[in-house]
Amino acid sequence: MAGADRRAAAAARHRLLPEGRVAGPMPWIIAIMMFLTVLSASAGLGLGAAVKAMGADLAGRATVQIVEANAEQRDRLSTHVAQALQKVGYVRAVRPVPATTLADQIRPWLGQDAASGDLPIPALIDIELTPGQTDAKVDRLRRQLAAVSPKVRIEPHAAFLAPLAGLLSALGWLAGGIVLLMTLATGAVVVLAARAAHDSHRGTIDVLHLMGATDVQIARLFQRRIGLDALLGGALGFTLALLVIVLLGARSLATGSELLIAIQLPWTSWVLLAALPVGCVALATLAARWTVLRSLGRLL
Repeated sequence: MAGADRRAAAAARHRLLPEGRVAGPMPWIIAIMMFLTVLSASAGLGLGAAVKAMGADLAGRATVQIVEANAEQRDRLSTHVAQALQKVGYVRAVRPVPATTLADQIRPWLGQDAASGDLPIPALIDIELTPGQTDAKVDRLRRQLAAVSPKVRIEPHAAFLAPLAGLLSALGWLAGGIVLLMTLATGAVVVLAARAAHDSHRGTIDVLHLMGATDVQIARLFQRRIGLDALLGGALGFTLALLVIVLLGARSLATGSELLIAIQLPWTSWVLLAALPVGCVALATLAARWTVLRSLGRLL
């Protein structure tokens, strides 16, 4: 009789929440949540990687400008400054920018007059400093170049892109905040779904209690069913988000923009994104278990 009672109780518990079917809108809601969460997380991780790559690329780089109106004096001064920079111990590379390159860069704004020679285009020299203490080295070079000529200036590359790096960092933190909000919303959806399932099966739960089922056994049914729904919804949302990320990545590469190309995800970021559906299932399972056990405790 004891074995028959246990089999009857098990059959009743499985009939309570039959597995293998999707009940209600919760899987689709979780799919939407996962889709938005993965997109937000990928945006935050990509922006963080772009800021890091930008900082590493610009660290120790600066541009020397010779703002002399007379073309001949500008060329002589540019040659003299380049030779002087090559003798500085903490200057690793000196690359004078050809005048034709400068003319090509400003031609979209000034037209063909940019290459006429009538416009006093400054001469530029890109330099690369040795690692460490970039600000101090730039200040030292600024004083040395000012002694050569007051028409020679130096500007570190990071100074121009610092506002952009700040904006990208702020957007990355915003994306992280959105991921946190979506996680909380997913947990709230699971709690509401677990409460609704508990209330709708309260009569059956009372029968299971009379048959000897414990609260943990009953809660395990709910968490198994909600975990399966979360697995289905998380996999669907993750797959769709992955397709969108791949398509956007291909579009960014097609633009040829160095900034957009820099927004790429390293392998560690892909591992974190792949862990999101697993975390979603774990969150749904734990939230369902906690909700059902708390609701069952109130019935006592």
